Amino acid sequence: MSSETDMTAKSPPKDLMMDQAYKALIAQLRDGRLASGNFLSMPMLVERLEMPIAAVREAVKRAEAAGLVDVIPKRGVMVMDAGPQITRECLELRAIFDCEGARNLIEGGFDMPLHEMRQIHEALRDLARDRSVTGLSARAIETDLSLHDMLSAGIGSNLAERLYDENRDRIAVIQNSRPFLPDRITSAMEEHLVIIAALEARDLEATTAAIRAHLANTLRWWGVET
Repeated sequence: MSSETDMTAKSPPKDLMMDQAYKALIAQLRDGRLASGNFLSMPMLVERLEMPIAAVREAVKRAEAAGLVDVIPKRGVMVMDAGPQITRECLELRAIFDCEGARNLIEGGFDMPLHEMRQIHEALRDLARDRSVTGLSARAIETDLSLHDMLSAGIGSNLAERLYDENRDRIAVIQNSRPFLPDRITSAMEEHLVIIAALEARDLEATTAAIRAHLANTLRWWGVET
């Protein structure tokens, strides 16, 4: 076997490297290492992601199509703006997914892990009330997403799942620009508990109303006019 063949055998397929680069980019957008408004040249991004430039370029194209970054020709990449308009649009889109997912879950009679979810939300709410406890922002985001992820999964569509995941990534960038304050953690968990109670009762009208109230309160907390 030639050395050229050996190198080909040892190198990951092009599509796999592109996928790895995209996952690395999304991971840094989700955890805040790449924050709203950050600007990076392509060489800087290659260094950050530790991936070949060709794979990074493809990852950036994919992220741009999802509205996560803006490509500035001959200069580099800027992480999406987390301003009022995009915040409203992303949260309203999530509420649409939530309501449709809830409808399918309730009308289809599907089982939902609501008892466990209630316990997790109550525990976080109680921790947030204790002002001596700090560093709850990451846990709050994880708990917050658990309910929205469950509702969106109820839609049962591959296309909807992809669109939800893209919007989820945009919301992660937005959330990282507005860390959860203890008071907001408390109120957000209370709002989620109202949604959970309505789901437990299989009451679609009450569930939809609670989702809409949660949307309005989140926008208000983030300083976005409703």
